[in-house]
Amino acid sequence: MVTDLWRLDAQALVNGFEAGSFTPVDALESCMTRAKACQPSINAFVHFDERSAHAAAVESANRWKRGEPLGLIDGVPVSLKDNLHCAGMPTTWGSLLLRGYVAAHDETPVARLRAAGAVIFGKTNLPEFALQGITDNLVFGATRNPRNTQLTPGGSSGGAAAAVASGCGPLALATDGGGSTRRPASHTGVVGFKPSIGLIARGGGLPEIFLDYEVPGVLARTAADAARMVMALASPSAQSAPPALPASRILFVPSFAGHPVDASIPMQVRNAAQTLSSMGHHIEESPPANWAQAINECWPTLSAAGLAWMLADTSRFPELRSLGQQLDLAQCTPASRAIIDAGQSAGGVSLFAAMHAIHELRARMQALFSRHDFLLLPATAALPWPIGQSHPATIDGQTVGPRGHAVFTAFANAAGLPAIAMPHGEVNGLPTGIQLVARPGADMALLALAQQFEAFTSSLPPSGN
Repeated sequence: MVTDLWRLDAQALVNGFEAGSFTPVDALESCMTRAKACQPSINAFVHFDERSAHAAAVESANRWKRGEPLGLIDGVPVSLKDNLHCAGMPTTWGSLLLRGYVAAHDETPVARLRAAGAVIFGKTNLPEFALQGITDNLVFGATRNPRNTQLTPGGSSGGAAAAVASGCGPLALATDGGGSTRRPASHTGVVGFKPSIGLIARGGGLPEIFLDYEVPGVLARTAADAARMVMALASPSAQSAPPALPASRILFVPSFAGHPVDASIPMQVRNAAQTLSSMGHHIEESPPANWAQAINECWPTLSAAGLAWMLADTSRFPELRSLGQQLDLAQCTPASRAIIDAGQSAGGVSLFAAMHAIHELRARMQALFSRHDFLLLPATAALPWPIGQSHPATIDGQTVGPRGHAVFTAFANAAGLPAIAMPHGEVNGLPTGIQLVARPGADMALLALAQQFEAFTSSLPPSGN
């Protein structure tokens, strides 16, 4: 067995399978060994399924030997966030309420991974009900950032991001309901992609307490790998390679009005704007934007109402009913109970205000994208913060609330926009990230821009920070 295959990205693994240099079984064994070695310090995983993964890897190896791979990720090890159903694996959703639940079927995106030949080997950690910006719960404890284990990787896909960042498989399938792939990607130095609503179909999963604002998300080490996985997951009509990209109009948004950002982050995003300009793209800088303010104020109301709605009638929560247990909210974290209380008290006026904010935002985005092809902005407002804290209490010297670090991401979910976070620069040894956003349906163009930026920056000499 080649022992360092865990260091390779998905593209390199597939190239090796095709050349016969190594097999999917070799790749799985290397990634599993790495995952087990990292687990005590990072706690990215909640479950491993070595037996099924090995069988899938053997089948993939036979296909490669015959010259009949199923697709772009055949044989590549992939992990799943623990709010996605995978037949034969437990789904806990980070909650004591679902201890003992084992999924009987794959939900739609997981089934598509299998159909593409992916080797699904484990599930990754998340906060309870995937509703916090950290990754910690009463079932499995906290996931730690591979770059500094005293810090959080963010959430809610912190386990998935930490797994990819530490070499425990090159790809992860997660979810994004307000930045849950993009912020952890930025905090750990990997790529996080959130598609347009509908690009990657859902179905057969947990109750959709965030409706279609939460979409399947992809975590990868490179934008090229993210594109590879998206093409394997996307609806057939959207399965096309990213197009050749001409010079584009990019609006650079360094900040949102009234929201502080750690001083080092805008500097890195500004550097990215300069790089994109040197690549031939047309950059226009925006003054501090205010079009996401209403969304950021109301966004927690929607998920809280969704959670309260589900728990008000457990027929809406079939996974819990299948265990034959009574609903016991005392088993939930204090944070979840506070969210449930907020959802129960949310009135019709506040919910209509949220719907109106979404309606107005979509109109603003339509007008904005009539003048620009892409947006460039930060992925997060803060660098990673210590384990045990739900959020940074201050950013750039100013006191902030629980979502002060998350102001740059939810607008893309509300408007159904594709968005990608990419690593760009480091500050005091910690990664920072940029975010690129496109109009609805322009996922492949966005991935093309991300790959173009990635290829250009990788050819530049390293610079100090």
